[in-house]
Order: sequence, then structure tokens, then C-alpha cells
Amino acid sequence: MDRLTPKDQRERIAIFRAEIVGALARRELSRGELAAALRQIAAQRVRPPGADATRTYAVPTLQRWHYALRHGGLEALIPRPRGDRGRGRALPPAQRDLLLQIRREHPSASVPLILRTLVADGRLEPKAVSAPTVRRLYRANGLDRRGRHGGSGPRVRLRWEAERPGALWHGDVCHASAILIDGTPRPVRIHALLDDASRYVVALEAHHTEREIDMLGLFVRALRRHGPPDALYLDNGATYRGEILRTACARLSISLLHARPYDAPARGKMERFWRTLREGCLDFANDLASLHDVGVRLWAFLDQHYHRAPHAGLLGRSPETVYGAAARRLDDLDEEKLRAALTVRGRRRVRRDSTLSLDGTDYELDQGFLAGRLVTVARCLVEPGEPPWIEHEGKHRPLHPVDPVRNAHRPRAAVVAPTPPKPTVAFDPARALLDRAAGRRPHPTEQKS
Repeated sequence: MDRLTPKDQRERIAIFRAEIVGALARRELSRGELAAALRQIAAQRVRPPGADATRTYAVPTLQRWHYALRHGGLEALIPRPRGDRGRGRALPPAQRDLLLQIRREHPSASVPLILRTLVADGRLEPKAVSAPTVRRLYRANGLDRRGRHGGSGPRVRLRWEAERPGALWHGDVCHASAILIDGTPRPVRIHALLDDASRYVVALEAHHTEREIDMLGLFVRALRRHGPPDALYLDNGATYRGEILRTACARLSISLLHARPYDAPARGKMERFWRTLREGCLDFANDLASLHDVGVRLWAFLDQHYHRAPHAGLLGRSPETVYGAAARRLDDLDEEKLRAALTVRGRRRVRRDSTLSLDGTDYELDQGFLAGRLVTVARCLVEPGEPPWIEHEGKHRPLHPVDPVRNAHRPRAAVVAPTPPKPTVAFDPARALLDRAAGRRPHPTEQKS
């Protein structure tokens, strides 16, 4: 703001014209002297504003600029727009109306698609009109293209921000270039959680996959280090729409929010971070040979540059400064509460050989009396490698992977069915009927009961 510059390209052109003929406009010259001076200027090559090459101007053009500057000043040298700008002069009225009607009824159709279709239908001659002309026509009539899933019209967007650090976290996945591991290309997926108010990255990890379990592991580590946010803002990918994440957020009192489908600008902060990460790190990590190498470079970029660098969206402050200066929400989150929130349960039937299948893995239990029964299987996702267990009649019974070779040498203990208790109450329906038929009194034990 400390420099005085032309307000737009039109004023920049006017200043350029004034510099060429300005010296002549301030002098009193006869007609012959003016003509000679203009011919001399016309022989000189100059570079117009924004042009890549130099050019010359004809004497009539320079003469017109000369008189315009003398009588109207700099304002008279500003180029005037065409009166028919945006009207598509190459289009007859009937074709212009046809193009406008097509865009009104099909706002998602691209200009090349519209032109190809009209040429194929014979309603427009090939190369009769160019795509830029049609785009100007649509722009002049307020008929810019809208995406098929973009809603009924343009949306009003406002710059927004969470009220404080820790109030809202963004979560997303970035697809990086594949890396070669033992000669085989493997995909790289960068999972990240970004604090909205401070732009501080609370978690960042590199994986080969883009699964819900990967995101949950990242989320757990962020919760342990920074505590829970008030809300989690995610896109609509399958990674973020699972039942486990929804249940865990509800148990931890975290609001789970999803952006509208096909609305990429709504995730602008996250997309801007991915751009920064690509330009500063990922674009130079093509020759790495392991996820570990990718991960250490990502964290070096964050700790040594991104978190410390001034951020335009923070008025020149760094994410580390803003995040570190804010007070956190008090929360009683501990390991026990975290495990309870991320414990999932399901119903499974135990096979006759005391095994059951869970996520493609066969597990067995030592309690043979549960064979064939429907039981509740629980697993804690805080530590993905932790084995599941069975919850039955208030007791936790551990499960362990099946080892068929070991089982071949294990003794088989017989499952002894419990002996039913002896009856303590006399109950003989046939005898009671016989006594009634014979006219006998009931047996003393029956009278007691």
C-alpha cells in the first residue's frame, strides 16, 4: 500500500500512450512540425503494457492520441470497451438464442460439449463460432457453468474460523506419489488432522492404505497428546463415514461434522495445507524407499518450517504461537475413558471346534462349553494389535489366534455336562389321576406339596 500504481489495465494503457505523445502535447507545433515529429515516433519500437514483444504505431494512431491528450487529458486516452462486447457478433440472433436456451436448461454442460453436439446435429456449421466467444456470451448473460452436483445456484461464501484452538479439527487424506519398495510401487496416503483456529497440525502420518482403522489410530494418538476437540470436520469419503468413528465421537462428546458432497471450497483450509505440504516436501520425496523415510521428512517439514513460519491467515503469526498461547478445554479424558469409547462389540456364534472368525482371522477360546453358542465379542481399537475377548455372563474370556499345529498335540478334555439336581418336590401327574380314579386319598408327600 506504500506505492502508487495504476488502478487497472485500462489506466496502465492510458499512461503508456501519454508517455509516447505527452512531450508533443506540451509543445506548440505547426502542422508540418507535428507531422515530422509523429513520423519520427512512429519509427520507434515500444513495448505495450503486458505484451511480450515490441511494436510500432502508425502516424494516424499517434495523431489521434495527441489530440485526445490535449483536449481531454489522461482520461481521454483510456481505451473504451466495445459496445457489443459479449454479444457474439459472429452469431446470428437465432443461434445466439439457441445457445442461451441450452445453457439455461443444461447449466452443467461445457461449452465444447454444446458446440460438438450442435455441429453433430447440423444446427451449427463447423468452426462457425469459437468456444471463447460462446463463453463470453454466457458470461455476459450471467449463465456461468454450474457443476452437476452444485445445487440450484451459486452459494454465498464467507471467510470463517473457529472461535479458539481446539474447537474444531479438520481431517483429510492426501494422495502422494507412489514409492518403490523392493522394486514394487506402493501407494502413499498422508493422513492429517489440522486445528482450524491456529492451522496447527495435531497429527500427521504416512500409510499405504486409506482405511477407517488408519484414521482411528491417528485420531487416538492426537487425543492422547492434545485432548479432545469440540468438533471434527471431515469429508464424505468412506474413511470418515464408518459406524465406529461415529460411535466413538458420540461417547467422547465430540460433534462429528461432514462437508457437503462435491463442495471442495468448503474444505479450503485443509486443501491449502496440502498445497503447502506438496510444494515444500512431497514434490521432492519421489526417491524414498519406505514409509519411515516419508514420515520423518513430513515431521521435519512441520517442526522446522510450517509450525514456525508466519501464516497469512493468522495475520503474520505462526501456527505454533497461536496454538501454544490458547487455553485448552478442561476434560477428564484418560486411558480408561479412551478405551471404553473405542471398544467395539459384535455378536458371533462359536463353532463346534470352539473357534470363531473375526475380520478374516480365526480365534479360539479355552472354554469348550461355549461351543455352538451365540456370544458377544469385544475388541479395543486403541491398540489394533490387542486380541479380542468374549463377554459372557459378566465375565471376560480371552481369545487367541488358532494354532492348528499346536492343537494337534493338545489333549482333548471331555466336556462333562452338569448333573441335573434331584427333585425335591413330589410331582407325579399319572399317580394323581390313578388315586382319583380309585377313590384313594392323596399321598402324604403330595399333601405337603
